[in-house]
Order: sequence, then C-alpha cells, then structure tokens
Amino acid sequence: MFDQVEAFCRPASVPEALRLLQRGKGKARIIAGGTDLVVAGADDVRILIDITRAGLNYIRRKPSGLAIGAATTLAEIEESDLLRKTAGAVLCRAAATCGSISNRNLATVGGNLANASPAADMATPLLVLEASAVVADARGRRKLPLAEYLAGAPGGRFSNAILVEIVFPAPPGGKHCGWSFQKLGRTAVDIALVSVAAGLRLDSTGRVKQARLALGAVAPAALRMTAAERCLEGRLADAALIAEAAAEVERAVQPISDIRASAEYRREMSAVLTTRALRECIAAAGGSL
Repeated sequence: MFDQVEAFCRPASVPEALRLLQRGKGKARIIAGGTDLVVAGADDVRILIDITRAGLNYIRRKPSGLAIGAATTLAEIEESDLLRKTAGAVLCRAAATCGSISNRNLATVGGNLANASPAADMATPLLVLEASAVVADARGRRKLPLAEYLAGAPGGRFSNAILVEIVFPAPPGGKHCGWSFQKLGRTAVDIALVSVAAGLRLDSTGRVKQARLALGAVAPAALRMTAAERCLEGRLADAALIAEAAAEVERAVQPISDIRASAEYRREMSAVLTTRALRECIAAAGGSL
C-alpha cells in the first residue's frame, strides 16, 4: 500500500516533526496509529512522520480545564480515570465505539479528528464540550474552535500544520447535569451512520438552563445543532420539548446517501438518536418525563 514511501521518521519533538513536514514539500504525511491513513492509502506519500514519541500522549488537567494530547490513543481515553469522572464519561463512551479493541489500541484522538471524516466518533462529544484544537506550524502554536478546525481540515487548510492538543473548559457537573453519546452503525465496529452527543443542565424547577447538542455523519463535518439548543434552553424538559428539538434537528441536518445508508434514513435516525440522547440527559440530570 505504501510502495512509494522512501523514508520513515520518528521525531522526538513537535518542532522536529514540523521541520520534516516542511522538507517533504507536500509528499510527507503525519502518522500515529495509522488506522485511517493505511485504509485510505496515498500514492503520493514519500515520507511518513510518526509523532507517537513527540510528547503528545497525555490526558491532564489545566487551570482552565482539561487537555488531551493528539497522540493519545482511543483506548487510553476509554480507560482514563480522569475522563470517566468528566461530563458523564461521554468521551470514554464515544471512544469505546471506535472500531475494534485492536483498532482503539492504535488509533489516536488526533488522527480521528485530522482525518476530517464527518463520522469521526470523537468529534461530537468534543463539540458539546466546547473543545478547541491546538495546531502547530512554522509560525508557532495557535488555538481555534474545534468546529473551525473540522471545517478546514478537508480542504487541506492544515496540511502544513500538526494537530498537537485538544483542550476544553471544565464542564458543568452535579446532580442537575446529564450527558449522552448515541451512535448508530451497521455493526458494532463500523463507522457511524448517525451519531449524537448531548449535554443538558437543568435548574431546580426542571427547566433547561444550558443545552449542547452535536451530530455526526449528517453533514460535511460534525456540527453543533445551535437552533435545537436555542429551542431547548429556558423551557421545561418534557416529552413535548424533546419532540420539538428532535424535529428541529431533522430539519437542520444535511445527510447524503452512500453505500451505508440513504439520506432519508439518516435524517429520520437523526431525530430518533436525538430523542434518545435528550431523554438520557434529562434522566441523568434528575428530570422526569
């Protein structure tokens, strides 16, 4: 599959990896677990740059929230004690759906996002956690909203940059907060036909104080459902509200038909999975339906 590869490099730092990427003049590719790049293949690749020893494998607290290094494997996210105590373990739950065990032992969160698939399993929970992507290039490091990174990745906007870290603020917690991740695939190890991540914070009267909702595999990139969030906030969390929000999602998504499912099926299942996610959030937040 990589018969044309002429060099395999394993830099010990991000600056070294960036120098190698620049020298590749468009023929170099960043690799970590390799689970996406190997499947996609690439006849123009001449240099592979393995960043698994560049200091990007960690899950840690920061004064402003949490940080996950781009080379952190999905298995490590799935098993992280820190993430199990964060936002209802929504990141752990999403990571646990990313293919087989052997795949999760290799695949990294950075690769999952940088591959720019609209079905990336880690994208939706990170969007509801209001995550940012930290990218490094010749000019240094900069932080940008994850949604902006996901929108720019397919067009090669970051082809000369390396995704080094994902950061997000400490999410709200307590008995009035609930989180959910829902995924529909043809099999347990297949990519998503539709995925939904949600987070709700209720007040003491059962009204939605804060709503976060994101869907994957139903548009060119995973995206926040801002209209549905506005529909939810400030209102009593009941079955009628869930149905209204699910209908808003069904109108907003832009699915395609492919070998896995039709656009019509994805649209309908977007509403179904949204309903499931919101119900789970409300139950976890102490609401009643």
